[in-house]
Amino acid sequence: MGIIWTIIIGFVAGVIAKFIMPGNNEPAGFILTTILGIVGAFVATFLGQALGWYGPNQGAGLIGAVVGAIVVLAIYGFVAGRRSTTTL
Repeated sequence: MGIIWTIIIGFVAGVIAKFIMPGNNEPAGFILTTILGIVGAFVATFLGQALGWYGPNQGAGLIGAVVGAIVVLAIYGFVAGRRSTTTL
């Protein structure tokens, strides 16, 4: 059940992260926003467990998932920005 909650929290976190950090190079659409939030929630859960903030069976909360989604969104924007500005 923990993975299901991480996915649900990740979806909400992805939507919130898109409102906080909109931009031209960021992914658009329902599916990509959902994936962004889920990845952010898993990143936040992994980092939180590695740093000792969460126990072995605990996941990141909504705030941690939003922060994780913003980090993933910033990395995506950086990588996509570098790829689109390449000139010959």
